[in-house]
Amino acid sequence: MVLPVGSGSPPVVPLLLRTKHPTGGHRWARCAVRQNRRVPVHEITDPDDDRIADYRALTDVELRTRWEPPHGLFIAEGELVLRRALRAGYPARSYLVDAKRIDQLADLDTGDAPVYAATQDVLQRATGFHVHRGVLASFHRRPLPTAAEVLAAARRVVILEDINNHTNLGAIFRGAAALGIDGVLLSPTCADPLYRRSVRVSMGEVFAVPYAKFSHWPAGLEQVREAGFTVLALTPAADALPMQRLSPDQRARAALLFGAEGPGLTGAAQSASDVRVRLPMRRGVDSLNVAAAAAVAFWELGRDDPAFDGE
Repeated sequence: MVLPVGSGSPPVVPLLLRTKHPTGGHRWARCAVRQNRRVPVHEITDPDDDRIADYRALTDVELRTRWEPPHGLFIAEGELVLRRALRAGYPARSYLVDAKRIDQLADLDTGDAPVYAATQDVLQRATGFHVHRGVLASFHRRPLPTAAEVLAAARRVVILEDINNHTNLGAIFRGAAALGIDGVLLSPTCADPLYRRSVRVSMGEVFAVPYAKFSHWPAGLEQVREAGFTVLALTPAADALPMQRLSPDQRARAALLFGAEGPGLTGAAQSASDVRVRLPMRRGVDSLNVAAAAAVAFWELGRDDPAFDGE
């Protein structure tokens, strides 16, 4: 069923949705939806409906990894995140919304992207989880810049080797956006920054920080050095230089290099770096979670930036 939503001054439009009745079976419920433009809302009652194939089995990491990049799409979860994706210029493919939350999209120009509404039960059966934020959107990906393009526009970058935990990856992007990092460079084996969990944990900041992937590793570090950066390899090793002792020249155009949680940086990556540095620890703690360590390192590099004083 397609129900047009009115135009002109924002009217309240009834949207009929089939919901489960407590005594069994289904009933039709009338939901008032306020929109400020004519937007057709398509009701979805079947979780296997091909129109919402983009949203199927969102918790299956392997399936989503095979599906999303080849199809040039990614999923944004939550109203704040999808608005940040739109603001960053990513074109929407479609929206899938809890029927009770249609009004959250009332002020959006959805363009040609269809808006689908479903009950929470249908959403859960389609996606594989309780969509408690109530709003999902599928977006077209954009071509990635090259590493050279990211480096040319940056003063500080972070380089990630083998970071395949989506939560850590999203948190690193959020810290980079907040703490003065201008770009992110990924080894070929890093996770996808546009995977739903990474996007959600970053609060949409994956859209704010340019990123690129190296084709060759660790040979790509030479490209970073040739662009005028000092590659700083973060390690808990006792013989590494405490980060606060970096010279002004080493700080000037820094490329912070982090490895995966647990194994840390490979020996090859450390050998290809300029300086091995560490965050001094207390009480016998040997290391931090990689996202936490990255945030501390970002802050340390930018602590004297005048920009922070006025923001």
